[in-house]
Amino acid sequence: MNKKITFFLLLLLGVSGNTSTFFAVAQSMANELYKVAGTDSLEMEIYFPENPADSQPAIVFFFGGGWNGGSLHQFKPHAEHFAKKGLVTVLADYRVRSRHQTSPFDALEDAKSTIRYLKMHAERLKIDSSRIIASGGSAGGHLAAATALIPGFNAPADPPISPKPAALLLFNPVIDNGPGGYGYERIGPRYPEFSPLHNLAEGAPPTLFFLGTRDRLIPVITAQYYAMVMEKVGSDCQLILYEGEEHGFFNYRNREIYEKTVKETEDFLVAQGFLPAGR
Repeated sequence: MNKKITFFLLLLLGVSGNTSTFFAVAQSMANELYKVAGTDSLEMEIYFPENPADSQPAIVFFFGGGWNGGSLHQFKPHAEHFAKKGLVTVLADYRVRSRHQTSPFDALEDAKSTIRYLKMHAERLKIDSSRIIASGGSAGGHLAAATALIPGFNAPADPPISPKPAALLLFNPVIDNGPGGYGYERIGPRYPEFSPLHNLAEGAPPTLFFLGTRDRLIPVITAQYYAMVMEKVGSDCQLILYEGEEHGFFNYRNREIYEKTVKETEDFLVAQGFLPAGR
């Protein structure tokens, strides 16, 4: 296992007359190798709270990119924000076609390996293994949902630990891989075993679902149906629609919307008991 701890120091200078005062605030980050698949080495970045307890909830973020590409750091602003709120946060790499010549099925295997790694090392990382939240955008949202809903797609070397997270934070997620859904041309007849929409069942984790009403990849009606089925199986799904917004509207570059979705995420985490009220 490779591990590197980096400290980010924010120096604030206060000047009063001839007196200068410096305040240092540190946030630690660990870079860890969590999996080797063939010749591919996969890493994660782990962000820790300033004053971690012995055990706290964690959020793992999976980037979007259609299982073809994408950036590990898509959700870095989210990770840094929620680490400051007292959660352990994780940015997970996984195999994609452009860099590894792999399939969406391999990506799901990696997502499950990520959560298993966090559970297996929970004590060392000061994570409550029963309170790991999976999150992601677009195809990364699919991976987050699929870790909770889809059986199989397990790496042979993985330990027999459930990869199911305790809750889901989904940003315009790919939830339908069937005919007419996203990615069907790659998933094909295997969609019944891969599509989250087709595998909703009792015990699905509580879910926060963000979607723009002008998203050309994820129809609003599909999201509404997903939320309805979640209700029918006895699970909570809070669907928040952003009027007139397109795919990827939640990213940090759209600062105003980013801050709104972060606040709504905080409210969800408080309601589900992952954050204390008023934190």
